[in-house]
Amino acid sequence: MAHPTQLGFQDAASPVMEELLHFHDHALMIVFLISTLVLYIIVAMVSTKLTNKYILDSQEIEIVWTVLPAVILILIALPSLRILYLMDEINDPHLTIKAMGHQWYWSYEYTDYEDLGFDSYMIPTQDLTPGQFRLLETDHRMVIPMESPIRVLVSAEDVLHSWAVPSLGVKMDAVPGRLNQTAFIASRPGVFYGQCSEICGANHSFMPIVVEAVPLEHFQNWSSLMLEDA
Repeated sequence: MAHPTQLGFQDAASPVMEELLHFHDHALMIVFLISTLVLYIIVAMVSTKLTNKYILDSQEIEIVWTVLPAVILILIALPSLRILYLMDEINDPHLTIKAMGHQWYWSYEYTDYEDLGFDSYMIPTQDLTPGQFRLLETDHRMVIPMESPIRVLVSAEDVLHSWAVPSLGVKMDAVPGRLNQTAFIASRPGVFYGQCSEICGANHSFMPIVVEAVPLEHFQNWSSLMLEDA
């Protein structure tokens, strides 16, 4: 999860988020190089009175500063398109979960099970136990098996919401009357936090998302206990 004074992204917990981090670093390096070149040109123009008569009207330079930006844009666009297609692919999910947005909480249905579903409310500050995070903890976490393709069907009951978990590289709008889908793989065990990323009303920042990735055996034990309680 994010921490105070953090400048970069959260640590990647899925292959797609790792790709997004690599693309961010790739694009940022190009921006740094362009900024350095422009700054050098500005400083050189301001600090010297010398001019070169061959540069004032040079066909070669015009060709270079037309072709070079086009090449740079291609170097940015191709990796970006690759990641867009990777994020859109859903290959043989092992588990499907339906996330419904409400004002202001999430409800989850494990559609592969007959009767497994629950509501997920934020834990009030006064009820938090030591070690829990204010405004991020929920009374029921969305538990998933790690290293398994998970498909999440996202919709809403009332207004627009957005189901987002930054460390997993997932963000999908929840639209009333529409069923959107996204997929991810949690590459390591852990607890990953997110929040509704749509301005859906006064308490939109108080409907957190907690995804807990556990080994498959632990997930099977958890699902059995949940079905017994139901």
